Amino acid sequence: METLRYEVDGRVARITLDRPERGNGITLAMPRELAGCVEQANLDPDVHVIALAGAGKGFCGGYDLVEFAEREMPNHDPSRPWDPVVDWQMMSRNLRGFMSLFHSDKPVLCKVHGFCVAGGTDMALCSDLLVIAEDARIGYPPARVWGVPTSAIWAFRVGDQRAKRLLFTGDLIDGRTAHEWGLAVEAAPPAELDERFEALVERVALTPTNQLVMMKLLVNQALYAQGLHATQALGVFFDGIARHTPEGYEFARRATEAGFKQAVRERDEPYDRPR
Repeated sequence: METLRYEVDGRVARITLDRPERGNGITLAMPRELAGCVEQANLDPDVHVIALAGAGKGFCGGYDLVEFAEREMPNHDPSRPWDPVVDWQMMSRNLRGFMSLFHSDKPVLCKVHGFCVAGGTDMALCSDLLVIAEDARIGYPPARVWGVPTSAIWAFRVGDQRAKRLLFTGDLIDGRTAHEWGLAVEAAPPAELDERFEALVERVALTPTNQLVMMKLLVNQALYAQGLHATQALGVFFDGIARHTPEGYEFARRATEAGFKQAVRERDEPYDRPR
C-alpha cells in the first residue's frame, strides 16, 4: 500500500495513515486502500474491532492539495463547460472509501492527535467512536472556499446549530470542545491519549463479534432513517460546485500562482483577525 499501514494485534486490526511527511494528506489512492483494509478486517474472524490512527504530528491534514491545487486540474478550466458528473465520479468514490468505516461490520475507533482538518474529518466522523487529544484541533476550513464536506455528517454528530457554527465560519475547535459538543466520546491530555485510547479499544474488543455487529447495525439504522444517504448525495455534488464558483476559481488560480499554502493564508487572514 502507498498510504496506509495495516496490522493485526490479537483482536484488534490497526489501520494507520502513513504519509507523515505530508501530514497524512489524502490522495486518490488513500480511500481505496482504506476500504480494502476495512474489508480485510471484516473478513478476519479473529478481529473484533478496528483502530484507526495517523502517524507523525497529526491525524490528517485533509486532501494533499499541494498535489491537486498547484497543478492544472482536469475539468477545472474556467473557459470550458464544467461537467459535474466528472467531479461526482471522483468524489463519490472517495466518499465510499471514507464510508467503509461507517459501513464496516465491526466497530471502528479513531484516535485524533495534533490536527484533523478538512477531508481528514470525513474519516474521523465516519468512525464509530472518536477519542481525541485535548489540544488537538478539528474542523473544516474549506467551508470558507473550495470545499463542502462530502460525508455531510456534521449535523448528525453535533446537531444543526453547532454544525452551522463550524461550517459557516470554517473555524476549528479543540479536543476539549469536541468532547463537550459530543463529537468525541473522550478527550484526553496528550500524554494520556494513547493509554486512554487503547483502554477503550481493549474494552470493546472483549465483546463477541456477533454482538458488536448487531449493536452497530442497530444504531446506524437511526442515521439512515434521518436521511444520511440523501444528505451525502447533496454534499458530493455541492463539493464539486464549490470548486466552480467565482471564488473557487480565484482560489485555484491563486494556488497555482503563489502556492497552496499562500492561497490558504490569504483565505484565512480575515478570520484570523481578533474578534
